[in-house]
Amino acid sequence: MIELTLERYGQALMDQTAQFAETVRHAAADAPVPTCPEWTLSQLVEHVGQTQHWVASIVEKRVSDPSQIPTSFAALPADQDAWPSWLADGASLLAAACVDAGPDAPVWNPAGDARSGTRFWLPRVLAETIIHRADAAATADVAYQLDAELAAGAVSDHLAMMTSPGWAAQRPDSAEALRGSGQTLYLHADDEPSLGEAGRWFIERGAEGATWHQRPGVADVTVRGPATSLLLMLTRRRSISAALDDSLHASGDLDLLTHWVDHTAHQAG
Repeated sequence: MIELTLERYGQALMDQTAQFAETVRHAAADAPVPTCPEWTLSQLVEHVGQTQHWVASIVEKRVSDPSQIPTSFAALPADQDAWPSWLADGASLLAAACVDAGPDAPVWNPAGDARSGTRFWLPRVLAETIIHRADAAATADVAYQLDAELAAGAVSDHLAMMTSPGWAAQRPDSAEALRGSGQTLYLHADDEPSLGEAGRWFIERGAEGATWHQRPGVADVTVRGPATSLLLMLTRRRSISAALDDSLHASGDLDLLTHWVDHTAHQAG
């Protein structure tokens, strides 16, 4: 898994948020988001900005008890021209809060895994911002580009969340669907050789649930291609068929791949 310093994660969050803010300038506030069908552009922006401000408050206050998490949310400015500064404020507040708290601060980690709160929140919100930038690009009908290292990091974050104790508690239907008897999937980002094993994900579905490791392996289904294409497919921002027609290459049991994507991806969140 790509492990950046909190400072680098924070800078990436601010950069991706700035790109998100620039993208949403190119569409009307009430435009429907094709990749999140129940949302308009303003609701997408509200979600991204409110999440960043909300998490910043959690980290700033060193909230360790989930019963004490903030219950109020920052208000989306009514004026679309004010969105960029509002979004930038949320990203910078969160980045600064995590750096100030440090990697071992006693902050609540809703995934329930071994990561500290800051090590959970900053990559998670960065991944969400990256994915929602793809939603904004689809809405504005503009090109979407993403650095392979950031895409690979977001894939790892996605898999970590979907196989975590917190996800099993929140979405027991998904966790149950991912149980198996040893079925395996292998994803390989082959567009950037320097990624090494950070661009390889071996997933196994066992009786106790799904697990994954960053290593190569022979699997029941293998998918290779650009890290960004893998991320968009896993999060259902591109259909499997469209991704395979364009930039991904798969071999093996495609029904297993379809089942995995259908039971893990956030549709809008």
